[in-house]
Parts: sequence; C-alpha cells; structure tokens
Amino acid sequence: MGTYADEPVVGTDEGKRTDYSVVLLTENFPPYNMAIDGKNFAQESNIQGIAVEIVRETFKRAGIGYNMTLRFPWDRIYKLALEKPGYGVFVTARLPEREKLFKWVGPIGPDDWIMLAKADSPIQLNNLEEARQYRIGAYKGDAIAEELGRQGMSPITVLSDKDNARKLVEGQIDLWATGDPAGRYLARQEGVTGLKTVLRFNSAELFLALNKDTPDEVVQRLQTALDQLRKEGLVDGILGKYL
Repeated sequence: MGTYADEPVVGTDEGKRTDYSVVLLTENFPPYNMAIDGKNFAQESNIQGIAVEIVRETFKRAGIGYNMTLRFPWDRIYKLALEKPGYGVFVTARLPEREKLFKWVGPIGPDDWIMLAKADSPIQLNNLEEARQYRIGAYKGDAIAEELGRQGMSPITVLSDKDNARKLVEGQIDLWATGDPAGRYLARQEGVTGLKTVLRFNSAELFLALNKDTPDEVVQRLQTALDQLRKEGLVDGILGKYL
C-alpha cells in the first residue's frame, strides 16, 4: 500500500481497483490547483482546478486509490513526494535535473515561462540575459526561480506567487517571472489587469510526479488512463472550462 491502512481511499473504479493507494499533495497554483476557499489547506472536494479535475479522472479511470490534500509551502510537499513511498505531488515541471528523482504521469497542461511587466513599462527584452539588470520577482522553490538562480540571477522570491502581481504594479519589482497561463490568472484574481509579456523564455509542461518507489504497473495504468482521457477530448474540455 502507498498509504496507511486507516487513511481514506477515494476515487477508485470498483471494477478495476487495486490495493495500491497514493497520497496526492498539491498547492495553490491557479488555475491548475486551488482551494475553493482560497486558503492554504484543503482536502478532497474542497480542492478544484484544471489539474485537480484531470488527476481525479485519471485515477478513477485507472482504478487507483488516492487521497488528496492541498498544503503549503511547496518546498515541503515536494520534499514529501521525493522522500516518502506512496506519495505524489502535482503539478510540477518535468525538468532534466528532476527526471530521475520521480516517476512521471502527464503531461497535464502547458506552463510557458514568461516575464511580465506593467502595461506602461518601457522594458523590452530579446533574451533572458537582458533581464539581468532588472528587479525580478519569482515564486520561492518554483522551477522558474530555480532556473534563474542557475543562470546566476538573484530573483526576489515570495511564498505566494500572486503577491508578485501586487509588487509589480506597486513598483517593488520591474519584472515578474511566472508561468503562462498561471500568472495571468493569478493577476486577475488580485484585480490586476493589463500586464504585458515582454519575454517568453521557456516552454514547459506540467506533470504529476510520483515517488520513485511507485510500482511501474501503477504508473503505467495512470499514464494509459490519462492518454485515453486526452484522446476522448476530456482533457481539452477541462482546460476550456478554466481558460
């Protein structure tokens, strides 16, 4: 079993269910995953979003048990999935340096990396190097912030990416390094509109990352189920509801 015997198991197709169950962890990352009440802790039906719906349907179709919790901060839930058998975390970018750390199911959706500026900003960028001279806001522990660090840059990080929308319009940062569509969705939630994309510097896709001790059979069943859902148009249908 991936979870303790007394933990609830939901989301299984009774006709195909297995005894294996996964502890699924996620964070507030609209529009992919979010607590209905906007708080930093939620469980099961109190979690919504593009990835949440896709993951639920995938586990149901695969007949794999799960329970789902939204927690904070990202660093903590990522570490739990990395270290604890039977755990998984979503959504996360599948990067070369992460490839061997997890087993992967996806892709669930796109996550292009962009630099946003205020509508009236004079900043124009042709490449990432040109951004170095500016104050860049990013989300602590996120793949984008990590990549900027590897490039020798020192982004100003926050514990909630939506705070960067406010910091940008208030002039505390010059650029906001974030995902697309996530950044624009977060900005709208904060009442911030009119931001402009001044650089698109990477195209990534988001996945469910499972602890590397997850049985290959479980991973394959989930991947097959997701592939079927995408072929049937369900994945595009869920994306369309939110974007």
